[in-house]
Amino acid sequence: MRTITKNAWRSFCMAAAMTAICSCTPSTQKVDRQTEKQDDYYVAAYIWPSCHNDPMGQDTLWGEGIGEWEVIKKGNPRFEGHYQPKVPLWGYEMDDDTQVMEKWIDVATAHGINMFIFDWYWYDGQPFLESTVNNGFLKAKNNEKMKFYLMWANHHVAHNYWNVHRYKDDKSRLWNGTADWDNFKIIVERVIRQYFHKPNYFKIDGCPVFSIFGYYELRENFGDAKGVKKAMDYFREEVKKAGFPNLHLQLIGDGFPFPEFMEMVATVGVNSVTKYNWGWPFEEDYVSWGTKAMQRREQWTQALDSLGVPFFPNASIGWDDSPRFPNKKADEIVHYNDSPESFAAFLQKTKEYVDQRPGRPKLITINSWNEWVEGSYLLPDMKNGFGYLNAVKQVMNGEYENFGNKN
Repeated sequence: MRTITKNAWRSFCMAAAMTAICSCTPSTQKVDRQTEKQDDYYVAAYIWPSCHNDPMGQDTLWGEGIGEWEVIKKGNPRFEGHYQPKVPLWGYEMDDDTQVMEKWIDVATAHGINMFIFDWYWYDGQPFLESTVNNGFLKAKNNEKMKFYLMWANHHVAHNYWNVHRYKDDKSRLWNGTADWDNFKIIVERVIRQYFHKPNYFKIDGCPVFSIFGYYELRENFGDAKGVKKAMDYFREEVKKAGFPNLHLQLIGDGFPFPEFMEMVATVGVNSVTKYNWGWPFEEDYVSWGTKAMQRREQWTQALDSLGVPFFPNASIGWDDSPRFPNKKADEIVHYNDSPESFAAFLQKTKEYVDQRPGRPKLITINSWNEWVEGSYLLPDMKNGFGYLNAVKQVMNGEYENFGNKN
């Protein structure tokens, strides 16, 4: 990793920030207020759209025609008290079913979640798992109750990553997350045309928010930070041609704000950073994992504040992707002290974080709505019922002190 001195780094960041091209400047960012009040919170849960019969997925990954439910059902306990397989309270519903999505929207909004972030994929020159947002959410009669936006999950996929039961030890690459310029232009045109113009697509200062998962894949795709800037400059110009002020570009951070990541933020003119989950390094104990994530959050805040770029905090439920990896050991799973009560405590701290930063959108991301295979979901199950959903509801209603009080 290249070393940058503090003074050189500070000078570079200040110069790059001054020349950033975005008109949706972080210092004045506000949510499009046509239908929103200034004090509104935006509680956005990620949707991993794998539990339906995607033709591309059935051909390569999940042959039973039920998407990743095929893998989730094979979860097995690794130690005494390990809750596997996860069993949904409402059964194994297809996440691209319009009626299922209508129920999700009603339940989410009744419990304080008013935005979905859809993981969005592009492999082999075509979209993957796109029908959850297209056929599920956008065809739902009540979708206007929620905002939504996309996160381009541009990571690579090994054959055995999403179904080791099928591919065993085959770690060769199934799909590349990168996209050449021709495909990148198709992606840009597609997301602008199909999504950005929707009235409930999330916008800040009128700028559609588009999140990108993989920093390393972006660099691999476009060469370096300057190459990424060239690509995002093209994206921004196409967004402007479509009638919007600009693009709000969001990156997903992991670990700590290492210099190369921050260089990209400054060079490209990134508008905000958030997390998909609390991320690496994982801990066996949920409270320890969350506590260290809060410490890393302060590192992100200080680094990004120097550029005037907001960090939108994340609250994570847990992490147990053992159904994908039959040989995963107990110390590789977050399984101690994970409960709705513990999650509520961290969500309360997350809410306090955004309250301490007036003038910025009050956006909180949550991992996640339905990551069953990774043990991180708000949807009700046979163990906790509506516990996690009720945690969000009471915290966001300002009733955290009463959560879990059975008296």
